[in-house]
Order: sequence, then C-alpha cells, then structure tokens
Amino acid sequence: MKVAVLSISTTRTLDEDVSGQWIVKRAIREGHPVVAHQMVTDAVTAIRQALTRLMEEPSPQAIIMTGGTGITARDVTFEAVKPLLSKELTAFGPIFSQLSFEQVDSAALLSRATAGVMDQCLVFCLPGSLKACQLACKALIFPELGHLYGHICER
Repeated sequence: MKVAVLSISTTRTLDEDVSGQWIVKRAIREGHPVVAHQMVTDAVTAIRQALTRLMEEPSPQAIIMTGGTGITARDVTFEAVKPLLSKELTAFGPIFSQLSFEQVDSAALLSRATAGVMDQCLVFCLPGSLKACQLACKALIFPELGHLYGHICER
C-alpha cells in the first residue's frame, strides 16, 4: 500500500523529524512504498490543505500523521482532521490509549490519537513522540493496514 507521512510541528523541520523519519523507515521495512513525507505547521487550515494536496497527488492509500494531538492551544490535528473523516475508527484511540497507559501510565491521558477514512484513504493521527509512533505503528497500524484497506475497497 502507498503510504504518506505528514508531520505536524511549529518547532521542528523535516530534518529534525525523528518520529516521521522512523515511520518512513518502518513503512518501507513493512513493504509499503512511501510516496511522500512532508512537514506542515500546527494550524487547522494548513493541515487540511496538506491533506487535500496529498489526497490528490500522490494519492496514498494511507496517511500517517504525527504531532499535534495533545492538549495545548497549538495542538489542532484532531480538530483539523476529524471533520474530514467519512468514517472514524472509534476503537483506535481507546486501544492506543490503553497500550500507552501500559508504557507511560496516566500521561496517556494527554493524547487524542484518532484514525478514520477520508475518501478511499486511511488516516491515522498520532502523537509526535517517537515512542508513541513506534507503539501505534508496531501494535496497531502496520499489522492491520492491509485488512483495514480491504474493507474500504469492499462494495
């Protein structure tokens, strides 16, 4: 499956994007071509525009976003993405939170990770921390990516 990585940050550059770089390497290791890795500022309009452009070209089947899922005033990934989802994977956030709780205890409350479907594309919104991205990708996203996409393609 074609995967795009979209990193959200007001402070990091693409070169400093450890989490996004790890996701790219992991996707390739899992056999998924990475068709884009981009950085966008933490602003609702900028995030929505970046998603729209990615959907048009290079047309990934999955977009993995990292950053902006916390609760500070500048964390707006959830607000930017959720209204664009035609279907939400409502179990993703709670399962991710449970797995996070096992690693970071009550700090798991800070994440608003979410996932869903936008047109014919899976969209995952992950925290910006490397450990959170590794956890989500290893335990949830890559083991189920093909299965989830198969359901999107059913008629």
